[in-house]
Amino acid sequence: MAKSKMKKQEVRAAPIGGKMLCSLDAFDTLCCNGYVRLSDNPEVLAAVNKICDLISSMTIYEMENTDSGDIRIRDGLARLVDISPSRYMTRKTFVSNIVKALLLGGDGNCVVIPKTNGGYIDSLDFVPPSQVGFMPEGIGYKILINGIVTDPDNVLHFVINPNTEQPWRGTGYRAALKDIANNLKQATATQRGFMESKWKPSVIVKVDGLVDEFSTKEGRKTLLSDYMETSEAGEPWVIPADQFDVQVVKPLSLTDIALSDSVKLDKGTVASILGVPPFVVGVGEYKEGEWNNFINSRIRLICNAIEQELTRKLLYSSTRYFKFNVRSLYSYDIKVLSEVGANMYTRGIMSGNEVRDWLALSPKDGLDDLVILENYIPQGMIGDQKKLDGGGE
Repeated sequence: MAKSKMKKQEVRAAPIGGKMLCSLDAFDTLCCNGYVRLSDNPEVLAAVNKICDLISSMTIYEMENTDSGDIRIRDGLARLVDISPSRYMTRKTFVSNIVKALLLGGDGNCVVIPKTNGGYIDSLDFVPPSQVGFMPEGIGYKILINGIVTDPDNVLHFVINPNTEQPWRGTGYRAALKDIANNLKQATATQRGFMESKWKPSVIVKVDGLVDEFSTKEGRKTLLSDYMETSEAGEPWVIPADQFDVQVVKPLSLTDIALSDSVKLDKGTVASILGVPPFVVGVGEYKEGEWNNFINSRIRLICNAIEQELTRKLLYSSTRYFKFNVRSLYSYDIKVLSEVGANMYTRGIMSGNEVRDWLALSPKDGLDDLVILENYIPQGMIGDQKKLDGGGE
């Protein structure tokens, strides 16, 4: 209650007056007012949506450690997490909401409540960030969900950018992006003002002020109609030399005020803060190496935060863990992918069906065995070749 009262006092004490140093028309043209959320900023939204779409499109594997390597497990829990985690939304929507909450509304935090039925997890319910609060308790904390105190062990609490003073709590990008978002909003308002402003004449006509018609608005329109309006494009003007002086002027443009350079710099800053390639927010061009680095660094790190919380809270087995299929997002050339697959197949490292899976093709019978070298014989029959013991043809 004390915190709520303090906020009300601050709002009441906020100054509401101001000083106007320009005309109303100029103020409307060059200034922008009102609060705009980060989620409504086009550049921020483009970057966040790209991250959300990529992470939510990946398959989530349940894996198990074995002596011969990690293998994929297909059971009810794996299906729940990867296919139907929530009763109210698809897996893609569910994961996308988690990532968007981490990056925007949740300020680096997202809470999900596992609901059970008969001792089994039935659904993972997403909690909107506006309904979540955190209460420090010693070196730990409690989570407030709609005002109800909840132990962190009973929910999934996804975190990115841990806070130094409260390492269990995440930190978002609101403070870092606030000024940049305001700059981009102001740039948009300025550009719109320039495009809509009526003070951009391309021709200025100087008229003798002693002419009677020039003294009234109707008279000026009559002069323009008599001497300058033409019926056909390209038709020359015929004007009195003593009364008229025509000059062609170049109005102030967005290039003159370096608006495009400022917008480009701000967009690049947004991309840098959120960790996306600049071309995602409309700056620069697509580069394969830059894209793969983005997947390997930014996307993988957010996936790790989700994977580790799912593993820590949903799995009892010490040999099992959840993993996103990050490799599916790398930019591969189909020719390079097929050549690598063919080389690994002929060396007995991958089976034919594993190579077909790389290329998004359905498996075929007889391609599950490992083969080696030019003879393409099963790996277990390498020692049975006649040429190795000096016999046979």
